Amino acid sequence: MNIEAYHVCATCIHFHAEKANKGMNYFCKRLGYATRPNYQFNCWTPKKHVQELINKRMEEKKE
Repeated sequence: MNIEAYHVCATCIHFHAEKANKGMNYFCKRLGYATRPNYQFNCWTPKKHVQELINKRMEEKKE
């Protein structure tokens, strides 16, 4: 199981997406600046459903 497959801003609890007149704005609430859904930072904290998926895949790999 490769956690790096899930480690992107869009799966982090701090990621915020907002629709604007000229498209979408993506923002990291923790870092305080604009980001993109596919960027990666070391401060990544996965959302609950992503962590559950990671745990499930790790369990499946053990079996």
